[in-house]
Amino acid sequence: MSTLARPVTAAMRPLREQDLDAVMQVERRAYPFPWTRGIFLDCLRAGYPARVLEEHEQIIGYGVLSVAADEAHVLNVCVDPLSQSHGHGRRLLQELVRVARAQGCCRVFLEVRPSNAPAVALYRSEGFNEIGRRPRYYPAPNNGREDALVMAMELIDGDIEKMPPL
Repeated sequence: MSTLARPVTAAMRPLREQDLDAVMQVERRAYPFPWTRGIFLDCLRAGYPARVLEEHEQIIGYGVLSVAADEAHVLNVCVDPLSQSHGHGRRLLQELVRVARAQGCCRVFLEVRPSNAPAVALYRSEGFNEIGRRPRYYPAPNNGREDALVMAMELIDGDIEKMPPL
């Protein structure tokens, strides 16, 4: 079923500490090298904006953002493998960008594994551009390491409408 044909039934809300057991279940299903519960807890206690998507009272995805000065950094966007390919990752990413914009950020950064082609395609389609690489950033199988693509999006109010005429 295409993303357009599926009705949006997932509800977005702030991530809470009591959600962490369910978040950790999704994180472990989604990643061979998952974040720890402590990382999520540190993000919440630091006041980082974080959101969950719930469908039928089950957490199916989440996103975490850090904001400092006029820049934001998408730290984690994850959708349960059982719920992927229905636009949930896009909704989470768009919400994090909306939060960054609302907090006065001028740009948003993120890192992504080059091997994660669906995520790279999503980020590009939402206006992120590759600006560099972080060598050996992510753990990989057999004690290996994988580079990270560093991507960024400039947040300009009104986008093209505010650009001066040529």
